[in-house]
Amino acid sequence: MTALITAQNLSKNYGQQLALNNVNFEINQGSPVALVGPNGAGKTTLFSLLCGYILPTSGQLSVMGHKPSSAELFGTLSALPQDAQLDPRFSIAHQLSFYGQLQGLSSAQSKRETARVLELVGLGDVAKQRSEDLSHGMRKRVTIAQALIGEPRIVMLDEATAGLDPIHAREVRELVSSLSDKATFILSSHDLTELERLCSQVLHLDKGILTQHQTRTQSEEDKYYVTLQLARLYDDVEQKLNSLINVNHAYMSQSKEYVIEYTPSVEPFDIMLLQFCYQQGWQYRQLVNGHTLENQIFHKEE
Repeated sequence: MTALITAQNLSKNYGQQLALNNVNFEINQGSPVALVGPNGAGKTTLFSLLCGYILPTSGQLSVMGHKPSSAELFGTLSALPQDAQLDPRFSIAHQLSFYGQLQGLSSAQSKRETARVLELVGLGDVAKQRSEDLSHGMRKRVTIAQALIGEPRIVMLDEATAGLDPIHAREVRELVSSLSDKATFILSSHDLTELERLCSQVLHLDKGILTQHQTRTQSEEDKYYVTLQLARLYDDVEQKLNSLINVNHAYMSQSKEYVIEYTPSVEPFDIMLLQFCYQQGWQYRQLVNGHTLENQIFHKEE
């Protein structure tokens, strides 16, 4: 499979400050990809490089076989910044139609495209309204509709659910999930739980250095894990988990949460584990297949 995006030894300096340090990754067409990291980690720099707004200091970056900002990529890659705003003076349809014409569509084509993308985000009935008439969540979905004009193959969303209440955040997640067969999304967010639900590939940047993770999948070493979160603290949990015949190693990753490496057998391990919790009188809050994304990124086992 030919990668949509390939970065090889990619670095970016701003004077003496190293924003990206020898970054390597590939992104293939398919499920959404997460870009995570603390503020100042290099996420915005990477987005800017992918859009062709800035040039790398060294290394190679290829988007669908072309250099970013190449004419061949026009209309195939879109990016939505976190602080994207709608003009309150004009209707939603007028603004989206204008953006369509900026991409080379005729007036008639841009009107049809506006209707299409608004239907995609479930807002076909707001075309004549202005942004001030819409809720914050609806405005966010309109800006996502803007990013979908022209059917781009790659859509980059920066903090797509930031500032949204849980209901509207869920609507945006469902929208991204439903559209993932039409475009490959790259999502930047500080919400690891949200990204774990949506993404299988995770690019973690910290001080310009990139590591890659998978969410809820079997590891490269063919080891099997589950993450058990208990309702409260109990005595001798690690010792008792490590006594189980199928458990290779168990440790507490954070308060009330345990990562368990196990060897598969005929009986499903998750069923065995839940039965064991019942026998011990442990109430559990969550059982996750594999490492949680939070544990992969932040926990370093002693």
